Amino acid sequence: MTYPLEYVITGIVFTSVAIVVVLESISIIVRRAARAAGAGSVVVRDLGAFARIVEVGLVAFTIARFTGLSSDLTTLTVSGIGALALSLALQATLSNIISGIFLLSDGIVHLGDVVEYSGVKGKVVRIALRNTWIETEKGTIAVVSNSSLSNGPLINHSGVERLKKKYAIG
Repeated sequence: MTYPLEYVITGIVFTSVAIVVVLESISIIVRRAARAAGAGSVVVRDLGAFARIVEVGLVAFTIARFTGLSSDLTTLTVSGIGALALSLALQATLSNIISGIFLLSDGIVHLGDVVEYSGVKGKVVRIALRNTWIETEKGTIAVVSNSSLSNGPLINHSGVERLKKKYAIG
């Protein structure tokens, strides 16, 4: 079935605006949570950039669907193959990013906390999406992947009271 051009254009515009509004709202909430958890400006900027990439992809997909450039089978096939390839290629990176988001949202680690992980003890100087930087007592920087920190055991020496209060422990 073909639709008049004005319906197609209206559908593209409304769907694209809805996509942008919803994803920007989610992006703002996530970036505020990251800032509140002590994430650096680079992390916040990267979260915004990631949201924009997703927006562009979804708008392009919407345009292809409304203009008839893709059929259901083609869309599903390309989406499935693309998602599989992307997830396999980015498995470690996605694991670190998701772990970083959980570390930030749970408030387990803040900038300036003294932490210990796998024999490395020092002050947290940077929390990024993929890794956390710890300045050791000797002045060196240890870069630890967020998935490693999440898998533990991570000891937070300076956040004990904050974490006890937040999670009603003891």
